[in-house]
Amino acid sequence: MNNFDKKLVIAVSSRALFDLEDEHSLFEKEGFRAYRRYQVAHKNIPLRPGVAFPFVRRLLNLNSRFGDLEPFQVVALSRNSPETAQRFFHSCRYYELPIKAGAFTSGQSTYPYINAFNVSLFLSANPESVRHSLDAGHPAGLVMPSSIHEDDDGQSLRIAFDFDGVIADDESEITYQTSGIDAFHKLEQDKAETPHSPGPLGRLFSRLSEFQRLDYELHGKENPYFEPAIRISIVTSRGTPSEERLITTLKQLGMNAAELFLLDGLSKKPFLETIRPHIFFDDQTNHLEKSADVVPSVLVPFGIHNKKN
Repeated sequence: MNNFDKKLVIAVSSRALFDLEDEHSLFEKEGFRAYRRYQVAHKNIPLRPGVAFPFVRRLLNLNSRFGDLEPFQVVALSRNSPETAQRFFHSCRYYELPIKAGAFTSGQSTYPYINAFNVSLFLSANPESVRHSLDAGHPAGLVMPSSIHEDDDGQSLRIAFDFDGVIADDESEITYQTSGIDAFHKLEQDKAETPHSPGPLGRLFSRLSEFQRLDYELHGKENPYFEPAIRISIVTSRGTPSEERLITTLKQLGMNAAELFLLDGLSKKPFLETIRPHIFFDDQTNHLEKSADVVPSVLVPFGIHNKKN
Protein backbone atom coordinates (compact mmCIF):
# COMPACT_ATOMS: atom_id res chain seq x y z
CA MET A 1 0.00 0.00 0.00
CA ASN A 2 1.17 3.54 -0.72
CA ASN A 3 1.50 6.14 2.01
CA PHE A 4 0.91 9.42 0.20
CA ASP A 5 1.84 11.43 3.32
CA LYS A 6 5.50 10.44 2.95
CA LYS A 7 5.79 10.98 -0.80
CA LEU A 8 6.02 13.90 -3.15
CA VAL A 9 2.84 13.46 -5.14
CA ILE A 10 2.23 15.05 -8.54
CA ALA A 11 -1.27 14.94 -10.01
CA VAL A 12 -1.72 15.19 -13.78
CA SER A 13 -4.74 15.41 -16.00
CA SER A 14 -4.95 13.29 -19.13
CA ARG A 15 -4.34 16.31 -21.39
CA ALA A 16 -1.35 17.46 -19.33
CA LEU A 17 0.46 14.13 -19.60
CA PHE A 18 -0.53 13.17 -23.14
CA ASP A 19 -1.28 15.01 -26.36
CA LEU A 20 -5.07 14.89 -26.56
CA GLU A 21 -5.65 18.10 -28.47
CA ASP A 22 -7.20 16.38 -31.51
CA GLU A 23 -9.47 14.35 -29.25
CA HIS A 24 -10.38 17.47 -27.27
CA SER A 25 -11.29 19.26 -30.49
CA LEU A 26 -13.55 16.33 -31.38
CA PHE A 27 -15.20 16.63 -27.96
CA GLU A 28 -15.81 20.38 -28.42
CA LYS A 29 -17.17 19.98 -31.95
CA GLU A 30 -19.24 16.80 -31.68
CA GLY A 31 -19.76 16.22 -27.97
CA PHE A 32 -18.99 13.55 -25.42
CA ARG A 33 -20.59 10.62 -27.27
CA ALA A 34 -18.33 11.09 -30.31
CA TYR A 35 -15.34 11.54 -28.02
CA ARG A 36 -16.25 8.39 -26.10
CA ARG A 37 -16.69 6.32 -29.25
CA TYR A 38 -13.33 7.48 -30.57
CA GLN A 39 -11.45 6.80 -27.33
CA VAL A 40 -12.95 3.36 -26.86
CA ALA A 41 -12.22 2.44 -30.49
CA HIS A 42 -8.61 3.58 -30.06
CA LYS A 43 -8.07 2.36 -26.51
CA ASN A 44 -5.07 0.21 -27.47
CA ILE A 45 -3.33 2.92 -29.49
CA PRO A 46 -0.82 4.82 -27.32
CA LEU A 47 -1.24 8.55 -27.03
CA ARG A 48 1.63 10.86 -27.94
CA PRO A 49 3.57 12.50 -25.09
CA GLY A 50 2.17 15.81 -23.86
CA VAL A 51 3.69 18.85 -22.16
CA ALA A 52 4.12 17.26 -18.72
CA PHE A 53 5.46 13.96 -20.08
CA PRO A 54 9.23 14.69 -19.88
CA PHE A 55 8.88 15.96 -16.32
CA VAL A 56 6.75 13.03 -15.17
CA ARG A 57 8.95 10.37 -16.76
CA ARG A 58 12.15 11.82 -15.30
CA LEU A 59 10.55 12.23 -11.87
CA LEU A 60 9.37 8.64 -11.72
CA ASN A 61 12.72 7.35 -12.96
CA LEU A 62 14.39 9.02 -9.96
CA ASN A 63 12.76 6.52 -7.62
CA SER A 64 15.50 4.02 -8.44
CA ARG A 65 18.05 6.28 -6.72
CA PHE A 66 16.24 6.13 -3.38
CA GLY A 67 15.83 2.40 -2.84
CA ASP A 68 12.75 1.23 -0.99
CA LEU A 69 11.73 4.80 -0.19
CA GLU A 70 10.44 5.44 -3.75
CA PRO A 71 9.56 9.02 -2.82
CA PHE A 72 7.94 10.19 -6.06
CA GLN A 73 4.37 9.34 -6.93
CA VAL A 74 2.24 10.46 -9.87
CA VAL A 75 -1.54 10.12 -9.85
CA ALA A 76 -4.17 10.93 -12.45
CA LEU A 77 -6.85 13.55 -11.80
CA SER A 78 -9.05 13.49 -14.87
CA ARG A 79 -12.54 14.52 -15.91
CA ASN A 80 -12.62 11.50 -18.21
CA SER A 81 -15.02 8.68 -17.49
CA PRO A 82 -13.59 5.36 -16.31
CA GLU A 83 -14.35 3.86 -19.72
CA THR A 84 -12.50 6.53 -21.71
CA ALA A 85 -9.63 6.32 -19.19
CA GLN A 86 -8.65 2.92 -20.61
CA ARG A 87 -6.53 4.59 -23.28
CA PHE A 88 -4.76 6.70 -20.63
CA PHE A 89 -3.64 3.66 -18.65
CA HIS A 90 -2.74 1.69 -21.78
CA SER A 91 -0.50 4.61 -22.77
CA CYS A 92 1.08 4.69 -19.31
CA ARG A 93 1.95 0.99 -19.63
CA TYR A 94 3.26 1.50 -23.16
CA TYR A 95 5.72 4.16 -21.96
CA GLU A 96 6.45 2.22 -18.76
CA LEU A 97 5.12 4.97 -16.52
CA PRO A 98 4.14 3.43 -13.16
CA ILE A 99 0.99 5.53 -12.67
CA LYS A 100 -1.46 3.29 -10.84
CA ALA A 101 -3.75 5.61 -8.84
CA GLY A 102 -6.13 8.35 -9.77
CA ALA A 103 -9.64 9.76 -9.90
CA PHE A 104 -11.77 9.77 -13.04
CA THR A 105 -14.79 11.94 -12.39
CA SER A 106 -16.91 11.71 -15.58
CA GLY A 107 -16.95 15.47 -16.08
CA GLN A 108 -17.09 16.54 -12.44
CA SER A 109 -14.48 18.81 -10.85
CA THR A 110 -11.20 17.12 -9.95
CA TYR A 111 -9.58 19.69 -7.65
CA PRO A 112 -11.54 18.59 -4.52
CA TYR A 113 -9.44 15.40 -4.52
CA ILE A 114 -6.08 17.17 -4.31
CA ASN A 115 -6.05 17.01 -0.51
CA ALA A 116 -7.03 13.34 -0.45
CA PHE A 117 -3.94 12.46 -2.49
CA ASN A 118 -1.73 14.94 -0.57
CA VAL A 119 -0.73 16.54 -3.85
CA SER A 120 2.27 18.90 -4.04
CA LEU A 121 1.45 19.97 -7.61
CA PHE A 122 -1.55 19.57 -9.92
CA LEU A 123 -0.86 19.93 -13.66
CA SER A 124 -3.84 20.38 -15.94
CA ALA A 125 -4.71 21.70 -19.40
CA ASN A 126 -8.05 22.99 -18.08
CA PRO A 127 -7.86 26.68 -17.01
CA GLU A 128 -10.95 26.40 -14.83
CA SER A 129 -9.58 23.43 -12.88
CA VAL A 130 -6.28 25.23 -12.28
CA ARG A 131 -7.91 28.46 -11.14
CA HIS A 132 -10.29 26.65 -8.79
CA SER A 133 -7.34 24.76 -7.33
CA LEU A 134 -5.29 27.91 -6.73
CA ASP A 135 -8.30 29.77 -5.31
CA ALA A 136 -8.69 26.91 -2.82
CA GLY A 137 -5.03 27.25 -1.82
CA HIS A 138 -3.80 24.19 -3.72
CA PRO A 139 -0.62 24.21 -5.87
CA ALA A 140 -1.50 24.03 -9.55
CA GLY A 141 -0.27 24.94 -13.01
CA LEU A 142 -1.76 25.22 -16.48
CA VAL A 143 0.28 23.45 -19.15
CA MET A 144 0.80 25.66 -22.19
CA PRO A 145 1.10 24.48 -25.80
CA SER A 146 4.83 23.83 -25.82
CA SER A 147 7.73 22.34 -27.69
CA ILE A 148 8.63 18.96 -26.19
CA HIS A 149 12.15 17.59 -26.54
CA GLU A 150 12.87 14.33 -24.78
CA ASP A 151 16.61 13.96 -24.27
CA ASP A 152 18.52 10.89 -23.16
CA ASP A 153 21.65 12.56 -21.78
CA GLY A 154 21.93 11.61 -18.14
CA GLN A 155 19.28 10.82 -15.56
CA SER A 156 18.88 14.15 -13.76
CA LEU A 157 15.59 16.02 -13.59
CA ARG A 158 15.89 19.72 -14.45
CA ILE A 159 13.21 22.08 -13.15
CA ALA A 160 13.14 25.86 -13.64
CA PHE A 161 11.05 28.31 -11.62
CA ASP A 162 10.30 31.98 -11.86
CA PHE A 163 10.43 33.54 -8.37
CA ASP A 164 7.75 36.19 -7.73
CA GLY A 165 4.23 34.77 -7.91
CA VAL A 166 5.53 31.20 -8.14
CA ILE A 167 7.95 30.29 -5.34
CA ALA A 168 7.22 33.50 -3.41
CA ASP A 169 4.07 35.57 -3.11
CA ASP A 170 3.56 38.63 -5.31
CA GLU A 171 4.00 41.35 -2.65
CA SER A 172 7.02 42.84 -4.41
CA GLU A 173 5.52 42.50 -7.88
CA ILE A 174 2.45 44.42 -6.70
CA THR A 175 4.72 47.22 -5.44
CA TYR A 176 6.60 47.28 -8.75
CA GLN A 177 3.43 47.35 -10.84
CA THR A 178 1.67 49.98 -8.74
CA SER A 179 4.55 52.22 -7.57
CA GLY A 180 7.49 51.63 -9.90
CA ILE A 181 11.01 50.28 -9.79
CA ASP A 182 12.34 52.66 -7.12
CA ALA A 183 9.60 51.66 -4.68
CA PHE A 184 10.28 48.01 -5.48
CA HIS A 185 13.99 48.31 -4.70
CA LYS A 186 13.28 50.23 -1.49
CA LEU A 187 10.86 47.55 -0.32
CA GLU A 188 13.32 44.76 -1.08
CA GLN A 189 16.22 46.51 0.66
CA ASP A 190 14.12 47.43 3.72
CA LYS A 191 13.01 43.78 3.97
CA ALA A 192 16.25 42.13 2.88
CA GLU A 193 16.26 39.91 5.99
CA THR A 194 12.49 39.25 5.92
CA PRO A 195 11.47 36.25 3.80
CA HIS A 196 8.55 36.49 1.45
CA SER A 197 5.49 34.45 2.25
CA PRO A 198 5.52 31.28 0.14
CA GLY A 199 3.89 31.41 -3.27
CA PRO A 200 1.71 28.67 -4.74
CA LEU A 201 4.72 26.41 -5.52
CA GLY A 202 6.72 27.22 -2.39
CA ARG A 203 5.94 23.86 -0.82
CA LEU A 204 6.96 22.01 -3.98
CA PHE A 205 10.28 23.86 -3.99
CA SER A 206 10.87 22.95 -0.33
CA ARG A 207 10.11 19.29 -0.87
CA LEU A 208 12.34 19.05 -3.92
CA SER A 209 15.12 20.64 -1.88
CA GLU A 210 14.65 17.96 0.79
CA PHE A 211 15.18 15.24 -1.80
CA GLN A 212 18.21 17.07 -3.18
CA ARG A 213 19.77 16.87 0.28
CA LEU A 214 18.82 13.21 0.69
CA ASP A 215 20.31 12.40 -2.72
CA TYR A 216 23.58 14.01 -1.65
CA GLU A 217 23.59 12.07 1.64
CA LEU A 218 23.08 8.79 -0.22
CA HIS A 219 25.32 9.31 -3.24
CA GLY A 220 27.40 12.47 -2.98
CA LYS A 221 29.37 12.54 0.25
CA GLU A 222 32.14 10.21 -0.89
CA ASN A 223 31.84 10.83 -4.63
CA PRO A 224 33.87 13.71 -6.10
CA TYR A 225 32.09 13.20 -9.43
CA PHE A 226 28.60 13.35 -7.92
CA GLU A 227 25.90 14.59 -10.27
CA PRO A 228 22.69 15.61 -8.48
CA ALA A 229 19.51 13.80 -9.45
CA ILE A 230 17.48 17.01 -9.22
CA ARG A 231 18.71 20.32 -10.63
CA ILE A 232 16.65 23.37 -9.68
CA SER A 233 17.06 26.70 -11.48
CA ILE A 234 15.55 30.03 -10.45
CA VAL A 235 15.16 32.16 -13.58
CA THR A 236 13.94 35.61 -12.61
CA SER A 237 13.68 39.03 -14.22
CA ARG A 238 15.06 40.53 -11.00
CA GLY A 239 18.52 42.05 -10.82
CA THR A 240 20.60 43.41 -7.99
CA PRO A 241 20.12 44.72 -5.33
CA SER A 242 16.85 42.78 -5.00
CA GLU A 243 18.70 39.45 -4.80
CA GLU A 244 19.24 39.71 -1.02
CA ARG A 245 15.60 39.18 -0.04
CA LEU A 246 15.22 36.56 -2.75
CA ILE A 247 18.08 34.52 -1.26
CA THR A 248 16.73 35.06 2.27
CA THR A 249 13.43 33.56 1.07
CA LEU A 250 15.05 30.61 -0.67
CA LYS A 251 17.04 29.81 2.48
CA GLN A 252 13.86 29.79 4.57
CA LEU A 253 12.26 27.41 2.08
CA GLY A 254 15.20 25.04 2.45
CA MET A 255 17.18 25.99 -0.65
CA ASN A 256 19.76 23.37 -1.52
CA ALA A 257 22.07 23.79 -4.53
CA ALA A 258 19.67 25.92 -6.57
CA GLU A 259 21.09 27.65 -9.64
CA LEU A 260 20.15 31.34 -9.68
CA PHE A 261 19.82 33.42 -12.85
CA LEU A 262 19.25 37.16 -12.23
CA LEU A 263 18.38 38.55 -15.66
CA ASP A 264 17.61 42.19 -14.81
CA GLY A 265 14.90 42.33 -17.45
CA LEU A 266 16.64 40.26 -20.14
CA SER A 267 14.63 37.68 -22.08
CA LYS A 268 14.42 34.33 -20.32
CA LYS A 269 14.23 32.30 -23.53
CA PRO A 270 17.97 31.97 -24.37
CA PHE A 271 18.77 31.00 -20.78
CA LEU A 272 16.04 28.39 -20.70
CA GLU A 273 17.26 27.09 -24.05
CA THR A 274 20.68 26.57 -22.43
CA ILE A 275 19.38 25.07 -19.16
CA ARG A 276 16.93 22.82 -21.03
CA PRO A 277 14.60 22.17 -18.09
CA HIS A 278 12.10 19.38 -18.36
CA ILE A 279 9.53 21.86 -17.06
CA PHE A 280 9.42 25.63 -16.44
CA PHE A 281 6.95 27.51 -14.21
CA ASP A 282 6.11 31.22 -14.55
CA ASP A 283 3.18 33.43 -13.57
CA GLN A 284 3.34 35.67 -16.66
CA THR A 285 1.87 34.58 -19.97
CA ASN A 286 4.14 36.91 -21.96
CA HIS A 287 7.22 35.07 -20.65
CA LEU A 288 5.73 31.66 -21.34
CA GLU A 289 4.65 32.47 -24.89
CA LYS A 290 8.36 32.85 -25.67
CA SER A 291 9.70 30.00 -23.54
CA ALA A 292 7.15 27.51 -24.89
CA ASP A 293 9.08 27.46 -28.16
CA VAL A 294 12.02 25.78 -26.44
CA VAL A 295 10.88 24.08 -23.19
CA PRO A 296 7.71 22.54 -21.69
CA SER A 297 6.09 25.53 -19.99
CA VAL A 298 3.46 25.90 -17.27
CA LEU A 299 1.49 28.97 -16.25
CA VAL A 300 0.84 29.50 -12.54
CA PRO A 301 -2.13 31.92 -12.81
CA PHE A 302 -1.58 33.53 -9.43
CA GLY A 303 -1.33 37.11 -8.23
CA ILE A 304 -1.43 40.53 -9.83
CA HIS A 305 -0.68 39.38 -13.37
CA ASN A 306 -3.68 37.05 -13.34
CA LYS A 307 -6.38 39.12 -11.68
CA LYS A 308 -9.73 38.85 -13.42
CA ASN A 309 -10.93 42.12 -14.90
